[in-house]
Amino acid sequence: MHADIERLIALQQIDLSTRDAEQKLGAEAARVKALDGRLVLATAKVAAAKERIVQNGTTRRDIEKDITLHQGRLSKFREQGMNVKTNQEYHAIQHEVAFAQNEIKVHEDRMLERMMELDDLNVALKTADTELASTLQSVESEKASIVTEHDVLRHLVEALTAERAGVVSSLSAEALTIFERVSGRRNGIAMSEARDGVCTLCHVRLRPQVFNTVRRNDAILQCDHCNRILYFVPPPTVTAVP
Repeated sequence: MHADIERLIALQQIDLSTRDAEQKLGAEAARVKALDGRLVLATAKVAAAKERIVQNGTTRRDIEKDITLHQGRLSKFREQGMNVKTNQEYHAIQHEVAFAQNEIKVHEDRMLERMMELDDLNVALKTADTELASTLQSVESEKASIVTEHDVLRHLVEALTAERAGVVSSLSAEALTIFERVSGRRNGIAMSEARDGVCTLCHVRLRPQVFNTVRRNDAILQCDHCNRILYFVPPPTVTAVP
């Protein structure tokens, strides 16, 4: 294989590895933001559960006031009932007593509903607290992993940069110029394997003469369609088993 082609293949792999590492580094901020978002949601869920419990308590206190009010009215009407002198007054008092008793029952039923609701709300708060603790632990662990991965990726990029410099220094000026030009126009991918007479990246069939020349890997040839530098990977040699 032509020395420049072999080095260009290595250079392509270095560039792709570097780009992958840099993309991961660039995505770190979004990953951290997503983790913070998970924590915010879990915290908000706990706060909402606590707020519902507070609202439940407020409602129960209001109901207690209503019950106390109607109990007072009931006592008053019962006392008045002991002093009535006519049937009309008696029926009127009985009507008021029945109304107060009904109101007390209605509010007592409401109180029972709120007490049952409170049990559910306490369970929901406990669940939300557990989820928050779990989320906090998970977020802290993932953030620690991001920090560790960041250091690994930075060192990798530095090593790849140094390796690239070594490969570039060994390339001919012409080969490097072609590579950089095509890479800049083709989203960082300047090399393409030719296989079965086709450029594997643009999928355009090569002229037979061009493919035959590419198979020898002894010259820098470019695809007529995408302009990428072509190379050929010989099939593995099969060793006969005696």
